[in-house]
Amino acid sequence: MDMQTDYMGLTLKNPIVPSSSPLSHSVDSIKQLEDAGASAVVMYSLFEEQITTESFYLDYYLSHGTDSYAESLNYFPELDCYNVGPDEYLELIRHAKEAAGIPIIGSLNGTSTGGWIDYARRIEEAGADALELNVYYIPTSTYLMGAEVEYIYTDILHDVKQAIEIPVAMKLSPYFSSTANMAQRLADGGVNGLVLFNRFYQPDFDLEKLEVVSRLVLSNSHELRLPLCWIALLHGRVDVDFAITSGVHTYLDALKGLMAGAKVTMMASELLQNGINRIGEVLVEMEHWMEEHEYSSVKQMIGSMSQKNVVETAAFERANYMKMLASFQPLR
Repeated sequence: MDMQTDYMGLTLKNPIVPSSSPLSHSVDSIKQLEDAGASAVVMYSLFEEQITTESFYLDYYLSHGTDSYAESLNYFPELDCYNVGPDEYLELIRHAKEAAGIPIIGSLNGTSTGGWIDYARRIEEAGADALELNVYYIPTSTYLMGAEVEYIYTDILHDVKQAIEIPVAMKLSPYFSSTANMAQRLADGGVNGLVLFNRFYQPDFDLEKLEVVSRLVLSNSHELRLPLCWIALLHGRVDVDFAITSGVHTYLDALKGLMAGAKVTMMASELLQNGINRIGEVLVEMEHWMEEHEYSSVKQMIGSMSQKNVVETAAFERANYMKMLASFQPLR
């Protein structure tokens, strides 16, 4: 069975790629991902705040005065726990490239060009095979227009593409007023890949303490449908390579992503919950399914159920919405 796929000019041995997560925090864990079957690894993100001087001010105010009393040493966490340290990030990429035989994709997370440009170059110099730009931005200002938000993305892409030669992907949110147009504008701007979609982690309320709290909730397979639908709509219409992320947990999820038009299917939550050996299990299950259904290669199925390749194209659009609502029968 030919499981090979191409993503942003990189030839990958299979379509399973661990997305940005704590699983890439060390060379050993990256090697373990490779041994488990991963065809490439997206590094955990280097945050804009870690690059700018804000991180140094934060370090100063958290550590200032903690030597005054012995017990005060326990007041604040060590910043190393939060991966503050762009230089260490670059060293990790260098060592990962030396130790692993699969592509290493760097990841930058932020909302402005700022120090991104310099570190995009340095990530390239460290040996990364590609770079993923994760623009995690929530526009909360009531005076900020949608067009201004879109320019944040296109400006970052333009500046980074001017600075480096390795392929660049952008990880998008699903909340644009015109997702299709945004994808096209990024394609026109030279993006090599689009990763759909970023997950926004909303805060929760603790009603007993009356506090706003952060609770990490990992994804599940139900979350696959939104990126699945958009990739199926955009495949063949926007000239970029698509990666599907958020909701990829099983071999069926991975197969659906490929048939929608994704070149790779990215996993994180499944591996965090059930271990990195799930990569090999999913690949074996994919091969069995492909054998049973007489597929000879992954490339043969990519986009086979996208909008351009199905007869019932309305299933992807408004007619399907009406049809689904009409089909529901309430319990009596």
